[in-house]
Amino acid sequence: MQNSPKRRSRKLVYGAVAVVALGLLSLFWLSPPKKTDYLTATVQRTDLENAVLATGVLQALRQVEVGAQVSGQLKSLKVVLGQTVKKGDWLAEIDPVISQNTLAQEQAKLDNLQAQKLAKEVRVKQAQLTWTRQQDMLAQDAAARQDMESADAELRALRADAVSLEAQIRQQKLAVASAQTNLSYTRIVAPIDGDVVSISTLEGQTVVAAFQVPTLMKLADLSTMTVKAQVSEADVVRVKPGQPVYFTILGDPDKRYHGTLRAVQPSPEKINNAVFFNALFDVPNPDRMLRVDMTAQVAILLGEAKQALTVPLTALGARDKEGRQEVRVLKTDQTVEKRLVRVGISNNFQAQVLDGLKEGDTVITGDPSTAPDRNDNGEGGPRGKRS
Repeated sequence: MQNSPKRRSRKLVYGAVAVVALGLLSLFWLSPPKKTDYLTATVQRTDLENAVLATGVLQALRQVEVGAQVSGQLKSLKVVLGQTVKKGDWLAEIDPVISQNTLAQEQAKLDNLQAQKLAKEVRVKQAQLTWTRQQDMLAQDAAARQDMESADAELRALRADAVSLEAQIRQQKLAVASAQTNLSYTRIVAPIDGDVVSISTLEGQTVVAAFQVPTLMKLADLSTMTVKAQVSEADVVRVKPGQPVYFTILGDPDKRYHGTLRAVQPSPEKINNAVFFNALFDVPNPDRMLRVDMTAQVAILLGEAKQALTVPLTALGARDKEGRQEVRVLKTDQTVEKRLVRVGISNNFQAQVLDGLKEGDTVITGDPSTAPDRNDNGEGGPRGKRS
């Protein structure tokens, strides 16, 4: 029995469908697997440091506000802004006329008291002779006892007056010394070696020192500078004296100035409701490049490692009971190997690897789904499935 034409056409259609299906299946099974595009980084050696960052202000290690202790007109300034002075140098002069007159008046009072003392000594000596004579005469019954008693009272009174006069003289000597001191205050001298960093009173102005000491100028020893770094309350628990520290300035960000933390002030400062503690350290300034009130970008080193093996923090996974962390390593055949590594110091971006990896290893920092891709229009888009 022969097949009908209709049955033969059906067989041809079924055969064609089978061939196409077999071709698609073979293409699927025999084609190479699609390569997974991980985000990776290479293990490399670099200098690593863990530091507390802060903003600081430069101040002179020693600075003094020079004031006036007497009132009067500022007669002359002997220095200019920026001038370097030595201790004892003449800085300014306040009109000394009033102080000179006061000293002359007090000296005149002292001279008067000393003259009275000389006169009193003569009278005491005379009264002593009279008393001696009356005593001899009374012993010989040549004088009345009343005369002897009068001579004794006169001698005692004159001696008491002499003691009182001595006290007045001592008091007046103190007044003269005070007047001499006030006169010396009209000559303003440098209390320290330093530079004149500010002048707040000009020639011809009147200063009044009745209730507070008016400031004439400020001296600062710029040979050594102090940096006052503002450390946040979150970081201050990790900061302590003796730690190495360095800073840069805005005008020369490539140059580092190094020092050692000297102290952390126990009382905080509030700035816009934020709490900061001042950490202090000193740096030499022989070339005077550092100036008062400069801004310093400060780094207080908590730890550092030279040429350490480092990986990005994003490559580190969960931590086990022994403190090791999991890292995924992408091998040359594109397979992924999980390793446990021991980590040393770290900062906000990198971590030191003490063991478990070697230089040149490729570590996975992110899966493809976490990375932006580019479509035909150059726009970001998804990059396939998570492997």
